[in-house]
Amino acid sequence: MTRDLGNGYELSHDRNRLDRAAVHAYLTTSYWALGRSRERQDDLIDSSHVVGLYHEGAQVGFARAVDCDAAHFVYLADVYVLEEHRGSGLGVELVREIVENGPYADRTWVLHTRDAAGLYERFGFRHHERLMQRG
Repeated sequence: MTRDLGNGYELSHDRNRLDRAAVHAYLTTSYWALGRSRERQDDLIDSSHVVGLYHEGAQVGFARAVDCDAAHFVYLADVYVLEEHRGSGLGVELVREIVENGPYADRTWVLHTRDAAGLYERFGFRHHERLMQRG
């Protein structure tokens, strides 16, 4: 599925369209995936539902959803929009596409973030005091 956002931007669920090198290049500079190998990143893409954000055909954003138990729980990961494309609602549309328009729209979603909480709150994400993490 592809959705036209106007001004040369579009969203796509087609994993074959992803510029995996561009996704890896960005993510390995992020605080959450620093040092992740390309092989590991490709494995994560292959085992997840993905949405790419494109401007005039070039990869400018990405999001990944992991089906954790095939019944109820989905993890949102690796969401980004390149800095030069931020500020016009593209991140909102990227998250909307994967969370509300993707195959897991009716599931419970979780994520880890230390920034952009306001973006995720628009889609019903809330801080939860009972979450624990190992690693």
